[in-house]
Amino acid sequence: MIMRTYICEIRTEQNNIYIKRDDLFPFSFGGNKARKAVNFFKEIDNGDFDTVVTYGSSSSNHCRVISNMATVRNIPCYIISPEEASEPTYNSKMMQLFGAEITTVPVDEVSRTIDEKLAELRECGRKPYFIPGGGHGNLGTQAYVDCYNEICAYEKENELHFDYIFFASGTGTTQAGLVCGQIMHGDEREIVGVSIARKNPRGRLVVLDSVKEYLCDDVADELIESATIFIDDYIGDGYGKQNEAIKTTIKNMLSNHGIPMDSTYTAKAYTGMMDYIEKQEIKNKNILFIHTGGTPLFFDDFGRL
Repeated sequence: MIMRTYICEIRTEQNNIYIKRDDLFPFSFGGNKARKAVNFFKEIDNGDFDTVVTYGSSSSNHCRVISNMATVRNIPCYIISPEEASEPTYNSKMMQLFGAEITTVPVDEVSRTIDEKLAELRECGRKPYFIPGGGHGNLGTQAYVDCYNEICAYEKENELHFDYIFFASGTGTTQAGLVCGQIMHGDEREIVGVSIARKNPRGRLVVLDSVKEYLCDDVADELIESATIFIDDYIGDGYGKQNEAIKTTIKNMLSNHGIPMDSTYTAKAYTGMMDYIEKQEIKNKNILFIHTGGTPLFFDDFGRL
């Protein structure tokens, strides 16, 4: 599988903006969840496992990708999903297409239900592999250490330096991997995670925990703290909620650049990035935005634009 994703340039009056198209990662509509899933399935392929268990919502990009990778391998996939009042999404329809067995429970029963499902499968003689929601953990972090290495290779080949890297920050391992990559390379730049749901301090602490877990306390806390920039100014009304600025971003990015974005992750983060750049008076810089995918969510959004 090709791992390196394309970087395109969008020139603006004030800065040079580049977009790393992880939405084009070559599996199941791509995105950061596909990049992370590759690492989990390498472990599954190399181990003695015959079943996958994970969790996530009906709109989960993670669950779509995991169930797709499982069905390609003819491995049963079980998804524990929190109850929610929402219409079927393209992701949920694909999970059904891929034959995932979905168990829906109240959110406060998710953890217990996961444990029960794993125990039930083992009692039946199965060998389940559990993947945390969103691809959390060191394997998910590793995926974006690898992504950071790709970015460094692009800079070297094209003789440029990105002064800033922006992206949607959710469960934390995408940002953690990029921060770990920066620390390991010793690079000078600002890596800015634009929160799509979590407020500070919790959202930032989740990222910090993932960074420290990956680096195994081999790096001073002060360096990790200074490298972890997590902004929560653009959450709006919460996870998956649109506003007019986000709608405008979705329309403009598709119409002017042919790049689909969704309101839950990428359009929210891109809108936040552009506002942050303006308010911080950032000028004459090379800025990279990582498009972390979510294309099926774009189609969920399209009728509401």
